[in-house]
Amino acid sequence: MSLQGKHIGVAFTGSFCTYEKVFAELEKLTAEGAFVQTIFSDAAQTLDSRFGNASDFVQKAEEITGIKPMLSIPQAEPIGPKSLLDILVLFPCTGNTIAKLANGITDTPVLMAAKAHLRNNKPLLISISTNDALGMNMKNIGLLLNSKHIYFIPFGQDNPEKKPNSMIAHTDLLIPSIKAALSGRQYQPIIQ
Repeated sequence: MSLQGKHIGVAFTGSFCTYEKVFAELEKLTAEGAFVQTIFSDAAQTLDSRFGNASDFVQKAEEITGIKPMLSIPQAEPIGPKSLLDILVLFPCTGNTIAKLANGITDTPVLMAAKAHLRNNKPLLISISTNDALGMNMKNIGLLLNSKHIYFIPFGQDNPEKKPNSMIAHTDLLIPSIKAALSGRQYQPIIQ
């Protein structure tokens, strides 16, 4: 399957430590000919961290995609009624966003994008990046694993000795995971 001409949403949440890998994959998506619409959560667009400045991340996303990022709930809401995307990727997806998504909370541009997109019965792909995946958030991950139209980029423990509950997606599997989700399949194995 080619991604040429596909409309792909990439929604950033606050897992800043993954952004370097995320931007590398964003470049690959655009090189494949996809139209990439980025969406930034409130934290992703406002919080500076040791990994960089939020405004620089927003600007870099626009430079790579050539499309202005969505930065507000009203900007993200039309994703549903206008059926703007073929697939939406929460990339990266923090534990906070996972918990809110699993419990129907829509209080950021990313969560509005997810809610709006899912109303069209189109695939939502999650790239886990959370220190509590094997702790308090496992129940939320379990709920999402059993939800229609929700898929995951394969993930695993990133530092079992120092952070035994932490899991992170294998971001290099973004494109094959997108292709599988667009075909209605979960890319396997899901836990690696």
